[in-house]
Amino acid sequence: MGFLKLQAFYTILARLSKREKIILYSATFFISLSLLDRSIIYPIASKIESLNKEIQDKEVGIVKNLRILAQKDRILAESAKYASFLNSPKTEEEQMSSLLKEIESLANKSSVYLVDLKPAGLKSTGSVNKYSINLNCEAQMEQIAEFMYNIENSNSLLSIDRYQISPKSKESSVAKCSMSIGKIVVSK
Repeated sequence: MGFLKLQAFYTILARLSKREKIILYSATFFISLSLLDRSIIYPIASKIESLNKEIQDKEVGIVKNLRILAQKDRILAESAKYASFLNSPKTEEEQMSSLLKEIESLANKSSVYLVDLKPAGLKSTGSVNKYSINLNCEAQMEQIAEFMYNIENSNSLLSIDRYQISPKSKESSVAKCSMSIGKIVVSK
């Protein structure tokens, strides 16, 4: 039965003219090419296109993440620079005690004699605390200048809020100084 159908097809094909055969073969070729494109080539090409799009999205995400990581490292490096300003003793008494010790240490380094050293209080503004002390000292003028320089350039956030320098006596080379010093502490 299948043989009869095939023989009927060959009979029809034999009756066609040369031009009709060329048209039939061309139509069969283009229809076969179209079926091949729709069934095999198009799905593969669309899959490749979607994979390329996904790769581009991943590359953009990687570049963005690398930029964020680079900023993270920079931020951590900057944070490490200022960590000493953020890490402070827990209580107010400990903070005041460390400030007094630091001032005494700077006075000893500059050979300044501390006559009087008193805490002056605490001012809080949000997460920023300012501890203040008042002191009276005596030394040569050069030593007082060195002491003031060391206070302003210490690793802590110390500042001289006010000061008054006068000679101890009329013909003495020793000067006496009274100062108000503040330390700023930033709490986390």
